[in-house]
Amino acid sequence: MQRSAQSFTPLLATALDSGENPRMRVKKKASRPKPPRRILVIDVGGSNVKFRVGDHGKIKKCPSGPKMSAAEMVEQVRRLTANTPYDAVSIGYPGLVFRDKIAAEPYNLGGGWVGFDFGKAFGKPVRVINDAAMQAIGSYTGGRMLFLGLGTGLGATLIIDGVVEPMEIGHMPYKHGRSFEDYVGKRALERFGTKKWRKEVSDVVDQLKKALEVAYVVLGGGNAKRLKRLPKDTRLGDNLNAFVGGPLIWQESDTPLVLSSPHRSRVAVGKK
Repeated sequence: MQRSAQSFTPLLATALDSGENPRMRVKKKASRPKPPRRILVIDVGGSNVKFRVGDHGKIKKCPSGPKMSAAEMVEQVRRLTANTPYDAVSIGYPGLVFRDKIAAEPYNLGGGWVGFDFGKAFGKPVRVINDAAMQAIGSYTGGRMLFLGLGTGLGATLIIDGVVEPMEIGHMPYKHGRSFEDYVGKRALERFGTKKWRKEVSDVVDQLKKALEVAYVVLGGGNAKRLKRLPKDTRLGDNLNAFVGGPLIWQESDTPLVLSSPHRSRVAVGKK
């Protein structure tokens, strides 16, 4: 049946008359907000809280310990940075973090961390990430990497092609009814002695490297410097990398656990 010209919509009629296809409306992409310029990076540890403002500022510290609450940490850091302006805060927390929120109280600090409003306390935008993950991000040079933090306990983070996955490997069962942390943490070093502890670290690195199919392992944390020989495809990290990773978690607007393209292949501080 032949349709009358009036049955066409004005848009189609115009297009047919002109011999051109109708133009499609293209939605404009929303511009990505720029990351903050000056970031206060805080690395919370069992003995000290270390912090720095900006990429090249001096790293300062204050004592922490088993009685330090989240409110006390903020109070000390704010007092010591009172004359130093910053736009945002990155916190590396020694425990479980889920979507920028602390999900469990720390083992080696006081209480009051779960549910604490860091943004309100600092009066700035705040991102919270596991402390091992923050150092891992600063240590990452691309590909598939496992970061292990040999400190009071065992911190662990897996990064695959720029996607960051913090892990609680330290408290998982390992052997003889004990956890990984029981074999490579600070108490293990005291119990075994340095020589046997080094062998345990080498065994743990080898097993985790194979299980997770990573290309290389970075060993950070205060006790990594006690290692005499490094396992294959392993290098030492550096505690400074936490202060490299702190600003990088602001490069993507949606999540701190995905690195932006320019930061997926870089040179990190560390030793072969």
